Amino acid sequence: MTEIIAIDGPAGSGKSSVSKQVARELGYGYLDTGAAYRALALAVMNSWVPKVVEGESAEASIRAFDYSISLNPDDFWVKVGEHDVTEAIRSNDVAENVSAVAKHPEVRSFMKTLTRSLVEAARMPGVVVEGRDITTVVAPDAKNRILLTASEEVRLIRRSAELSPEAAKNVERQVSQRDAQDAKVVDFMTPAPGVALVDSTELNFEQTVAAVLSVVRD
Repeated sequence: MTEIIAIDGPAGSGKSSVSKQVARELGYGYLDTGAAYRALALAVMNSWVPKVVEGESAEASIRAFDYSISLNPDDFWVKVGEHDVTEAIRSNDVAENVSAVAKHPEVRSFMKTLTRSLVEAARMPGVVVEGRDITTVVAPDAKNRILLTASEEVRLIRRSAELSPEAAKNVERQVSQRDAQDAKVVDFMTPAPGVALVDSTELNFEQTVAAVLSVVRD
């Protein structure tokens, strides 16, 4: 059975880059669950799937969502149908629209099932799965569950460094809006019982990776 290492955290906490490196160190796969939400938002924006609203329309959007993703941390790609959207899902426009998709219960339920199916099909000894509700909703029984966080100031600095200069201008508003929207449906700022907290505010990248690996290997 494939082991899941569940890592949650807010935007700018470093969970994507840290999760990738942890996967490399362990010889595990890496699954970015946020990519699926972003890809669905992009698909709606490009009219590849119907617009997501409540009930039947959300179901129609999900049925039309032909999604695939690489679990190789060194060869990462995301596709919707034949469209390679690896870079496109990181755009400012997608960031502005992803919460409007993620807020729907039907979408979140589908994403939970999708994540579990991707892990089951991985045929790997383990997968590092990162997102916002992995430790509490997707894999609450995982042996290793970690909440990776940092102070808001540090998170904003890190997030700005990941974006283009134009996108970085709006980073504080975007991060605040995204956190506020997602907080309505999942608590990703407070570790649930049994979830280890790793605060990377005073840690560099290598130290943060080491801290996460320490939890896993403890």
